[in-house]
Amino acid sequence: MPCPAGTDTTLEIAIVNAAGPTPAGADATFPGGDEPDPLRELSPELADFLMVYKFGLDEISTKVTILKEELAFRSTSSPIEHISPRLKTPASIVAKARRIDCPLVFDELRAQMRDIAGIRIICGFVSDVYTVAEMLTRQRDVRLLQIKDYVAEPKTNGYRSLHLIVEIPVFLSDRVAPVPVEVQLRTVAMDFWASLEHKIYYKYDHDVPAHLHDELAAAAQDALRLDQRMELLYREVRGLGPETSGLAAEVSAQLRDRLR
Repeated sequence: MPCPAGTDTTLEIAIVNAAGPTPAGADATFPGGDEPDPLRELSPELADFLMVYKFGLDEISTKVTILKEELAFRSTSSPIEHISPRLKTPASIVAKARRIDCPLVFDELRAQMRDIAGIRIICGFVSDVYTVAEMLTRQRDVRLLQIKDYVAEPKTNGYRSLHLIVEIPVFLSDRVAPVPVEVQLRTVAMDFWASLEHKIYYKYDHDVPAHLHDELAAAAQDALRLDQRMELLYREVRGLGPETSGLAAEVSAQLRDRLR
């Protein structure tokens, strides 16, 4: 993807000026959906850079919405409860670039930051997380670049979610731009825990007291048990067997095969 015209210094100034002051723990994003287009308020260089990511996000959002509506039509319910697309703001891009020591140059940002565009897919059950991931990544124009399975192997703080980096082509007037998009898939219980943990984490500016760490870890285990219990109830209602770990492992293996 060609870099917009301008010197590296000009581009860095454009990004920093657009970001403004970056408060500690900033994690700002442009909302998805039908909100007014915030890109029009940015410099032409920065707007051109982010526009391609917005289009990639639009493409993925459309694919997930189609899956959601089709599956709801074909059965009594869809495994997708809701979706939440987001595009990082300049402030969030600057904050992460500084954390990972990435120069504020468009080519470097493209190479080192693959989560500028992202979408969160909330599912009802753990099995749905893997089912939707498999449906999305088997589409011909979706290239799977990376998998981080925090459902099978949670983070030390208890965080659980399936993270994918996918690449999707965006057909522009003068070229086809491959755009990376981060896809997070999680259950309602996982999302509830992660959302509250995120708020607590930034309220204390990353320095969460030890007793709250312990409480959050315990709450994560409660969320895990809730997911397991609801999965068993769901399978009983559907007349399915109790075993679900085999399905998750099988789909996870299929996803990893697509990386090769």
